Amino acid sequence: MGRGRRARFGQSPETRGRDERREAVKSGEVIELAYVLGPSMPFFGTRRFDVHTKRTFMNQFSNMRGSNEELVVTELGQVGTQFDGFAHQTHLNSWYNCQKVDENAERNGFKKFGVHNVGTLFTRGVLIDVAGFKGVEMLGDNYEITVEDLEGALKKQNLTLQPGDAVLIHTGWGKIYGKDNPRYVKSCPGIGVPAALWLATKDPMLLGADNWPVEVSPNPDKQLSLPVHQIALVVNGIHLLENLKLDELAQKGVGEFAFVMQPLKIQGGSGSTVSPIAVR
Repeated sequence: MGRGRRARFGQSPETRGRDERREAVKSGEVIELAYVLGPSMPFFGTRRFDVHTKRTFMNQFSNMRGSNEELVVTELGQVGTQFDGFAHQTHLNSWYNCQKVDENAERNGFKKFGVHNVGTLFTRGVLIDVAGFKGVEMLGDNYEITVEDLEGALKKQNLTLQPGDAVLIHTGWGKIYGKDNPRYVKSCPGIGVPAALWLATKDPMLLGADNWPVEVSPNPDKQLSLPVHQIALVVNGIHLLENLKLDELAQKGVGEFAFVMQPLKIQGGSGSTVSPIAVR
């Protein structure tokens, strides 16, 4: 797996990592970082989330027990607050670690990098409040976050990044999630290529943000299509976490916490809708 980190695949992290997580938990308060799944979510492209209820039927016994169920039609790996696995993005025919897509793609899932292999992610989480650093509630529609922005925000928050961190970036873009969905998915502020390359040198477990692609979109270079996805997932083996709900963390000034998340066990899936939490 090349640069793959042990904690990413549910194996025991080193002792130093456990100590860092314990130090990050002081009150035990749990802050949810995911949105509710439903039809009012913003969707990128042709993605969808439809719930069809299967109404009560009565079992023919003396206690007249009724049962309700539902049928959900969706792209379960890529809607709502979502986690990107390595199978999600390519450079031509290659995934992370030079694995070939056409050798591993089957009708019922990907043989390599299926999200069911990821396991529980439990690590130190860091919120970089770029919107707060810039003194605004929400960054502009296509603002490119720079290395200077990241360094300035970390300095203001008195934080440093460490290998294996879950690095979450607050842009304020989540304020229009579910309220102005056409604007939400048309463009967004986020990290650009230089910032992504700088973050990759810090060796994080994942990069996340309160927007739909983590990175700025559209990219200032009109010839590039979501290049940070390739920098993270294909080149460096860093997962992405999109559509996070980060306003509560930012409002409470929580910059360091224990990050906990487990993707759904979707056999051969490229990603998973998730419900991560921060424990401080």
